[in-house]
Formats: sequence, structure tokens, C-alpha cells
Amino acid sequence: MFPSSANVSERLAAPPELAISTVIFALRPSVNSGRPTLWLPLVKRIREPFDGLWALPGGPLTQAESLQDAAARNLRETTGLSPDYLEQLYAFGGLHRSPSARVVSIVYWALVQPTEAAMAEESANVKWFRADGLDTLAFDHNEIVDYALWRLRNKMAYGSIAYHFLGEKFTLAAVREVYEAVLDRSLDPANFRRQLKAAPQIEPTDEYLQGGKHRPPRLYRYTGVDSGGPPGGHSPSQPHPAALFTAATP
Repeated sequence: MFPSSANVSERLAAPPELAISTVIFALRPSVNSGRPTLWLPLVKRIREPFDGLWALPGGPLTQAESLQDAAARNLRETTGLSPDYLEQLYAFGGLHRSPSARVVSIVYWALVQPTEAAMAEESANVKWFRADGLDTLAFDHNEIVDYALWRLRNKMAYGSIAYHFLGEKFTLAAVREVYEAVLDRSLDPANFRRQLKAAPQIEPTDEYLQGGKHRPPRLYRYTGVDSGGPPGGHSPSQPHPAALFTAATP
């Protein structure tokens, strides 16, 4: 039975629903190579629309929560994660992104360290997937993931975002692995190390990473300012030295 013109008019006149969705990026080992690769958790839908398809974690926005609080709560409920880096990404409000109602999604993105990602809760309906090459997701969530990847790769040019994937102290090789995982291509180790050591925000410590078969590598820390814009005094015309190298590498 087709809806009456009155019902259609009422639906068109109704305000859109508001929802929160979150793209959660973490580095996890590749199944094939064991090298760090970019992953994200998805939730399987158990009702229409798109019953059985995977989707980004999300849900309706309640009256009692701020946008940031709603995104953080949704993360905790679906994955058990409470990452330090949680930032508003974009608003997606296409007219036909949901077949049942007009829904505007405020999308957040989070960056998670490997130790946190290893503790993330998984179940039959919550699983981690490689961020590249996803199958068809519910709603417009493929478009959202693609946009988040584009933003992440662009923000790598300004230093501090790469270090949200790492702990307080890290090796230079670990930084290169972050860049390679996010940019999805190999970088020359010697050139990358030279560029990174020249960066004023990268400070050597007196500590070394123990437990390897070879000479233990020195640990470093990032000392730049993480203020939401280009860190460490860099402007868009002064990108992070490591990113200068990545941009120049074919």
C-alpha cells in the first residue's frame, strides 16, 4: 500500500533526525606481512535498513548529551575504547542517505594506539577491518571512511597527528611505520630517519628499546604543541619535515 500524499507531506515537513557516527583508526599487524596497517572497527546492523551490513559505530543523539560526550559514549559501548584523540570530522546530511528517514550524522574520528586497539572488545557484531578495500557498508559509510582517510593523510603533513598512534616514547622506525601504514606505501628508511632527526619537535631521550636481537634503538618523544592546528609552530606553508619527505617520494 502506497503512503498517502498527506503522509508524504508530513514526512517532508518533519525535522531531520540527528545521529553520531565515529571512524576509529588504529594500527594493527597485517595478517600477511605482520607489518602495521590501518584498521577500523565496524558494527553489524541487526535491523532494517541495511540489516546484515557492516556500519560505523553510531547511534541517535540524545537530548542530555553534548556531541563530544555522545561520540565518546558510543565508542565505549561498542568497542570499550576511550581514546585521547577524538575530534569532530564532518557532518553528512545527504537527502537520501537513509531510506527510512532524513538523518544528519555528525561524524567524529578517533586515533587509537596499538596497545589500546589490542584491548578493544570484539564480538559477532563488532569486528576490526582493514581501512582500505572495504566491502559495501550501510548508508553512506564508505563515503565517510574515504573522507576520513583523505583527511588523515592530509593532516600527516603537520606532525602531531602521527604521534597519536604511538606512546609517549617511540623509535624513529615506529614513526616511519605509522607514515607507511597511513599513506599505504613504502618510504626510504635512511632518508626518512635523516629528515625526522632534523625536526625540532623530535627530542631524543636517554632510553633505548630493549628486547630485540640487534643493538637497541634509541627512544624519542614528540615535544610539539597539539592545538588542533599545525603543531610545533608550523603553518600550512611549513609542513612537518617528515611529511616533506613523504610528499616528495613517488
